[in-house]
Amino acid sequence: MAIVEMVMPKMGESIMEGTVLSWLKQEGDTIEADESVLEVATDKVDTEVPATHGGVLKEILVKEGDVVAVGAPIAKIETEAAEETASAPAPATPAVSNGQSKEETKPEPVAATAASNGHVAAQVTSDRFYSPLVMSIARQENIPMAELETIPGTGREGRVTKSDILSYVKARPAGGAQVQAAPAPAAAPQRAPQPMPVSISGEDEIIEMDRMRKMIAERMVDSKRISPHVTSFVEADVTNIVYWRNRVKNQFMERENEPITFTPIFIEAIVKAMKDYPMMNIQVDGNKIIKKKNINIGMAVALPSGNLIVPVIHNADQLSLVGLTKKVNQLAKKARENKLTPDDLQGGTYTVSNVGSFGNVMGTPIIMQPQVGIMALGAVQKKPAVVETPAGDAIAIRHKMFLSHSYDHRVVDGSLGGMFVRRVADYLERFDLNRSF
Repeated sequence: MAIVEMVMPKMGESIMEGTVLSWLKQEGDTIEADESVLEVATDKVDTEVPATHGGVLKEILVKEGDVVAVGAPIAKIETEAAEETASAPAPATPAVSNGQSKEETKPEPVAATAASNGHVAAQVTSDRFYSPLVMSIARQENIPMAELETIPGTGREGRVTKSDILSYVKARPAGGAQVQAAPAPAAAPQRAPQPMPVSISGEDEIIEMDRMRKMIAERMVDSKRISPHVTSFVEADVTNIVYWRNRVKNQFMERENEPITFTPIFIEAIVKAMKDYPMMNIQVDGNKIIKKKNINIGMAVALPSGNLIVPVIHNADQLSLVGLTKKVNQLAKKARENKLTPDDLQGGTYTVSNVGSFGNVMGTPIIMQPQVGIMALGAVQKKPAVVETPAGDAIAIRHKMFLSHSYDHRVVDGSLGGMFVRRVADYLERFDLNRSF
């Protein structure tokens, strides 16, 4: 027999930690390799973590609700293999971010104490938040808490990021910096706006936000703080698209075993316009503009809970209309069944939100950072319109919709933002009634 440590796996680019939602197996259970053992939530998606080895789940090292760094041990599995390598060496990264190990010891009056399982548990005494990764680097570099408190942070609300502490370590004098008893700040930090107090009566119902709703709220507020939003509107005549879809939808279902909606047709037009205006396919990194090579379109999907999630169609410019249709249907189905993977949610360069599915004619969508644009697709409505005929102008019933394009005014001026949404409308209005799929 041998004991193998199962560690928190890396679940996508830039994901450094995950929250344990629930254990699907208990200590003493027999498990098979690749069998789901626990459910973990990251800042992008909830996912199940499979066992790395088959055997008996000998010991669970972290509790439900713990925030665990990538690479940190989460469980011990007893396998039938010969006892050659009992376990991988325990990393210096703390197992959980709440500063507690499986067996707690009485904390000493210092910045960190040793837990009984050999990992170091952080005892942060200030109000400042430090991620498990930052605490791990601080321990490896022997940076005491008093010195850690002096490191300026560039993260949200002044938090110290990985790059902040690594830059500090590189410039740190031998023996560490001398910490003053009470360093006086050069300038008082700007106070964040405080929410207005809410009056509550005995007849009101109080509903606690779930984890996803809290995350959405935080990201939306951050996006409005980061990007000055401007929205341009264009009304498009999509009559040809409506007639074409009505004519081919049954045939499409028979041949492809998939329903065809308006969404992939609209995404196809956006991708074409993106090729014409590649400076809409950019991201901002400080004072640098990153021009993205791949066109990856995120599409907002409403979940049964009422929350929204944005899976990504990677390399959308390389897909045909049939390919786009299948990808749209697949991602929407996975989202509603809570089966999206971290890779399904990463790498978006532009986002589409179909507000028309809720009966809305237009909207002012909020940008998904670090992208610089998002388009809301309004409801398709029948309207009387002036059309040009060989016999002169006439009034006819046409199918119309509004396109609402929000963009980051730091890097996208009104001319580019306006021309882009106009070009999308042009592609929709020129849709070929006789095209095949």
